[in-house]
Amino acid sequence: MTTPPLADVPIRSAEELTARWVTLLEPPVFGARSLWVTWLDHAGFMLRIVMPIDDLPKVPDHATLFGLLSLHEAIAEEHLDGGGHLAMALCRPGRSEITADDDAWVGLLSEVFDDRMEGSWSLHLAAGGRILPLIDLPAELS
Repeated sequence: MTTPPLADVPIRSAEELTARWVTLLEPPVFGARSLWVTWLDHAGFMLRIVMPIDDLPKVPDHATLFGLLSLHEAIAEEHLDGGGHLAMALCRPGRSEITADDDAWVGLLSEVFDDRMEGSWSLHLAAGGRILPLIDLPAELS
C-alpha cells in the first residue's frame, strides 16, 4: 500500500493542521527565524506550495506583514477563488515556550489581517523540537 502525497489528504481539524506542520517541519529545530506559509482550499486540501520566508526580525514590521498579505491575495486569487486559508508556522531557535516576541507576531498579524484578508489564517510556533498552535484553524474549515 502506498501513502498519498500530503496535498491529497484534506485537513479537517485544528489537530490535523498541527500534525501536518509536524510532518512538514520535521525535525522542528531551527537555527534562524523564518515563517513558513502554505494555503488550504475550502475543502481543506493543501496547495502544492510551501514557502519559507527567511531572515525575519524578532517582531514583524508592517511592511513585512502587508507584503505577506499581498502574497496571500495573489495566491488566493490565482488558486483559491479569492479566499482560502493561509496557514503559517513561525519557526525560530530557542525553547518552545511562547515568548513576548511570539505574542507580538500574533498581535500584529491580527491587526493587519483580521479586517483586510479574504479567507482565514492560522499561526503555529515551531521551536525547541515542538510545534504549538498560536492561532488555530477556524471552525469553518474544521
